[in-house]
Amino acid sequence: MNAHEVPEAPDIQVEVVRVFTDPAGQLGNALGIARAGDVVALDKQELAARLGFSETTIVEDPVDGVARIRIFTPTVELPFAGHPSVGTAWWLALQRTPVHTLQEHAGPVAVDQTDGITWITARAEWAPEFTFHQLDSVEELALLRPDDFTEGQHFFWVWTDETRGALRSRMFAPAMGIAEDEATGAAAVALTAQLRRGLVVTQGQGSQLYTEWDSDGWVRLGGRVTEDHVVVL
Repeated sequence: MNAHEVPEAPDIQVEVVRVFTDPAGQLGNALGIARAGDVVALDKQELAARLGFSETTIVEDPVDGVARIRIFTPTVELPFAGHPSVGTAWWLALQRTPVHTLQEHAGPVAVDQTDGITWITARAEWAPEFTFHQLDSVEELALLRPDDFTEGQHFFWVWTDETRGALRSRMFAPAMGIAEDEATGAAAVALTAQLRRGLVVTQGQGSQLYTEWDSDGWVRLGGRVTEDHVVVL
């Protein structure tokens, strides 16, 4: 290289995982994960918009089992979100840098892994404000269209087995730049707190989320995660 040549910037790799898959590892909500050290010079919100996933996380290297993360939808930064927290915790373990805590803007999010399920613990008040709509039938749920919603965050749900805490759901969040979300962990946390019971949530095309209610106001949220692909920028 001569004195007038400018070195090319290295490629940035964004890892993509699918969070809240079904037991066969299918479906789930795509999550982009970028290492903070790789994107120092980039506008993080612009990066999330460019990637186009419902959420992208920027994660710092863990220190003493704690990793700081930032969470972005295509249009806003969130203080807490469920599927990015579960997905990032799982990915850090895959990198052989497991953590017991994710430090998010909302607060410390505890992490643990049990029998293939990655769990986090959070508070309902950390979740974005959702409007919850309980419906009477799965057929009614299926008729909803993303084009019907132009503002807000709307979570529709219907019991499929109330005794077991099983339900089906869909979520539309144009305010976040998300026409329809395949799996929404923060909404599952908030609904668990409303109903004060653990839930088995099947959302979107069939993604699966699990929650457990603690009477002191904490909610555990868990699901399966799998690798998907790498985006090179």
